[in-house]
Amino acid sequence: RANEDHVANIRESVGQDIELMADAYMGWDFLYAKKMCRRLEKYDLAWIEEPFVPDDLNSYAKLRQETSIPISGGEHEYTRYGFRDMINARAVDILQPDALVLGGITEYMKVAALAQAHDLDVAPHGAQEVHIHLVAAIPNGLILEYYRDSVNPMHGKIWEHELTIENGYVLAPDRPGLGLVPK
Repeated sequence: RANEDHVANIRESVGQDIELMADAYMGWDFLYAKKMCRRLEKYDLAWIEEPFVPDDLNSYAKLRQETSIPISGGEHEYTRYGFRDMINARAVDILQPDALVLGGITEYMKVAALAQAHDLDVAPHGAQEVHIHLVAAIPNGLILEYYRDSVNPMHGKIWEHELTIENGYVLAPDRPGLGLVPK
């Protein structure tokens, strides 16, 4: 009930025009996930993120059959082969690779291409300074996860130039490479 109350309060506060996602951070078992998704469907969530531990592809796939809420995952997947298995198991609707743990940009792009071949969107996990370029470079890039100053204690301490936000959109730097200059 408390989890549903949180989602209900946020939905009421932001209205219907703002996308709302919920991250379970691998904390649910299948029966609880099924129950929660039934309760949360009326709040029009964009997705439920990581309801289960990464290797429980069977539960991911079963939950997708039980709910209209899209299921996302993959931030704890470290190889393109793991993403292949997620796709083959029909475990998620949205893949969330992280180039920093996946083996770099080349591996990320391979995962993005694999996702595109299966009509899946990609919403990369974290590392906004890197992923702004990658999500913009792929046709199935859905959204950029962006950590504000109040959430990211390293904001303003690593890079010479921070990302620019205009009208709710993050702008990709136009400097060479990733546009990152260490302080």
